[in-house]
Amino acid sequence: MRVQRTLRNFEQSGRSIQKIWSLDSARKEEILLEGCDAAGPVSPIQRLEAVLLVSQEPLPSRKLVSLADLADATQVRTLTRELNQQYKLSGHAYSIEEVAGGYILLTRKQFAPWIKKNQLANPTEHLSQSALETLAIVAYRQPVLRVDIEAIRGLSCDEVLRQLMEKDLVKISGRSEELGRPYLYGTTKRFLQLFGLQSLDKLPRVEWLRAVESTIVNSPTEVHDASRSAKV
Repeated sequence: MRVQRTLRNFEQSGRSIQKIWSLDSARKEEILLEGCDAAGPVSPIQRLEAVLLVSQEPLPSRKLVSLADLADATQVRTLTRELNQQYKLSGHAYSIEEVAGGYILLTRKQFAPWIKKNQLANPTEHLSQSALETLAIVAYRQPVLRVDIEAIRGLSCDEVLRQLMEKDLVKISGRSEELGRPYLYGTTKRFLQLFGLQSLDKLPRVEWLRAVESTIVNSPTEVHDASRSAKV
């Protein structure tokens, strides 16, 4: 399945969410503030970099403005561009990326094979093929009904959906207006973080899923033929 391959590429992209330190957030912010007081005045760009270094999750602009004592979101964008330029010129192994509506320091893609070889990425982020296929359908067709996911895959997905929800990658996003008001499923903020996406609009375009979507509406029995005709 082409979408499954696309998401597998995201999974192996080397955008490791693991950070240098693993202290709880309150203690990291305390250390950051203590360090600033001890060292005396520091520049805005240094404060921003320090905050990003100790954060283990993407921080939105408003949070960075508060933690790094910056003027506004425009200054955040300006300073992140300057830092990325410095990192690029200095040959650093990481860069600041916009992920899930925030900013975070991540390793560059070219280090993905080495990170994977040395098992440096979080093993709990590994997904099976069936999980990736189900997640791909949810990502591209959300909000989506369970019966529509099963129509595309040709398999029951109750257990896979449960596992994806336990990993905080899929959530119940509402209820359908159809008879019985079944649940609708969508992806979470952690999904964006795991696959290094700024927003759902940044998902690669996969045209065959749009064709499958129209097939479900017009003739559900043709879904499996449409899926098989897509080149892997």
